[in-house]
Amino acid sequence: MSTRPRLESAIEGESPNFSNVMLHSEKIFQKFTDLYAEFWRKSSVSLEIKEMTRIRNARLTDCGY
Repeated sequence: MSTRPRLESAIEGESPNFSNVMLHSEKIFQKFTDLYAEFWRKSSVSLEIKEMTRIRNARLTDCGY
């Protein structure tokens, strides 16, 4: 995987990144942020394990974010 989005930014003149590419559909972006916030707030998994998992996933997928 690449850290370079395949779509252009939804904001004219800005380089593409996760947030401004997701803004092509504000409804989907809002649902994603709601889900992501819920994942971090509520769970039987500790925050430490979640963070280690997030970092490992980023390394495995070569994610620069």
